[in-house]
Amino acid sequence: MKGYKKKIITKITESHNSVVEDAVAEERRLRILINGKEALKMYCSPIMIRELVAGFLTTEGIVNGGWCAERMSIQYDEEIVVDVPVEGEVHLEGGAITSGCVGGMTFERPLNEDPVQAVTKIEKDKLRDLFRKFQTKSDLYNITGCIHSAAISDGDHIIVCGEDIGRHNAVDKVIGYCVLEQISLQDKIILVSGRLSSEMAAKCARWSIPIVVSRAAPTALAINIAEKRGITMIGFMRGKRLNIYTHPDRVL
Repeated sequence: MKGYKKKIITKITESHNSVVEDAVAEERRLRILINGKEALKMYCSPIMIRELVAGFLTTEGIVNGGWCAERMSIQYDEEIVVDVPVEGEVHLEGGAITSGCVGGMTFERPLNEDPVQAVTKIEKDKLRDLFRKFQTKSDLYNITGCIHSAAISDGDHIIVCGEDIGRHNAVDKVIGYCVLEQISLQDKIILVSGRLSSEMAAKCARWSIPIVVSRAAPTALAINIAEKRGITMIGFMRGKRLNIYTHPDRVL
């Protein structure tokens, strides 16, 4: 799936009106079933669904123990239905609507209090180049103008990039990719397009991701989480400008 549809619109400019074909982001309801029973619903872009579900279930601590991503069934229609076979424990208590887009969900789980110990460091010029490269990979945003993006990097290359109408979903997609591919996140950098809220900081904290970078701003609570957990939080990454809110020693 492309993640967008073509629609006929009326475009008005200062000089004239015209009827044109435009690309608009596609939005689908996703129903997640666990062992055949409906667990939750969310809205998302209909791409990287397997990665989204894997990232969401593991990051939010919903599934503990045995589950097999390869046996996950996905049905695409007007809504997307995913059934996840699980042999371990399922925890759905504590769900709450997040501050994010399109009815994002998060689950209150105690965070590991141990600070992130990663010695990951990066030069500021290299970080700027990496973020510029990240922005060029936002294909759906460039086409539609209404998509969030996230990426995981090892400091030299972008390992995976994900896009979604919801910024939380985009993060879950790239984390889910690393979960499925068994790529450690404890020495990686996560790049995101949207604001850094407490839920976004908590996702990074749960996976001990040492550096998080955004073109937007963090909230005070997100900064508190990053400070406490030893995460380097960087915002307003635009051109040659960047603000380091916590643990600046990782930026050379």
